[in-house]
Amino acid sequence: MGKVDDNKKKKKEALFNTAYELFTTKGLNSTAISDIVQKAGVAKGTFYLYFKDKYDIKNKLVAHKTHELFDAAWTALDASGIRGLEDQLIFIIDQIIQTLMENKELLNFISKNLVMGALKSALLTGENSDRDIYDRFLTMVSQDEHEYNDVDVMLFTIVELAGSTAYNSIIYSEPLPIEEYKPFLYRTVRLIIESHRR
Repeated sequence: MGKVDDNKKKKKEALFNTAYELFTTKGLNSTAISDIVQKAGVAKGTFYLYFKDKYDIKNKLVAHKTHELFDAAWTALDASGIRGLEDQLIFIIDQIIQTLMENKELLNFISKNLVMGALKSALLTGENSDRDIYDRFLTMVSQDEHEYNDVDVMLFTIVELAGSTAYNSIIYSEPLPIEEYKPFLYRTVRLIIESHRR
């Protein structure tokens, strides 16, 4: 990576980090683009090189943060040596839940956007690096000993279920506190996977 590319990456990272800080402390509605660029120490024109408006940076930031969550979970999975789609997906979900339990600010920021971030961010943001989340899911499915029908539906359902129920369980302890709820969630994930086997 050349010096110019490195500079661009640093500016974009500064905009992401600053926007995240302001969105989670002041809120989206109370944060102006001028607040973001001033705190990030970049020119307003630089903002518009990467983002259309504050809603665009928010959507790309959700995808970016979600990518980081899944990336960390996959790094842990690779180190664990766990095999088999069921066990791998449950391990990833558990890793993500653990991170979100420890960082409720992040949980509130991405909350209901987890599915979008996990499965569709490449299409919505145009960021090729986010595409590998979806591709890694497909690779795990293809390497499993079983074959599956309607893989997209299966993955969407699992991530939607885990994302929304874990949010309610962590934040509101509904229907149970998260540690009590996990066995029910993981049993349901296994049943969903099983129901898609050929």
